[in-house]
Amino acid sequence: MREPGPDHPIGIAPHANRVRVSARGQSVADSRRALRLSEASYLPVLYIPRADARFELFRRSTRTSHCPYKGEASYYDLIVDGEVRPNAVWSYEDPFPAVNAIRGHLAFYPDKVDAIEDA
Repeated sequence: MREPGPDHPIGIAPHANRVRVSARGQSVADSRRALRLSEASYLPVLYIPRADARFELFRRSTRTSHCPYKGEASYYDLIVDGEVRPNAVWSYEDPFPAVNAIRGHLAFYPDKVDAIEDA
């Protein structure tokens, strides 16, 4: 486990705007409680509370990954109108203490959904 620091900063803050994620013309997540995670030189990622997603459209996949700063990530397929979008969503279900704020949240790959609206 690595700790965020000057060489690899991580910041997590409430996101001011409403975030809506859609696929095949349907809303799959809609939240005014998203978190914005900024990490080193990567683009910021919006994490949406699970309670604000239509979790019935998600199926846990077998994919996992490890981040030395955040922990083990689990992935979910997104299934809308019979179309499966593999590994479209990820979540740190037991994140490292430095990023514990993202526990219970989901993030979406922009290229696996139709839109992530930030308004």
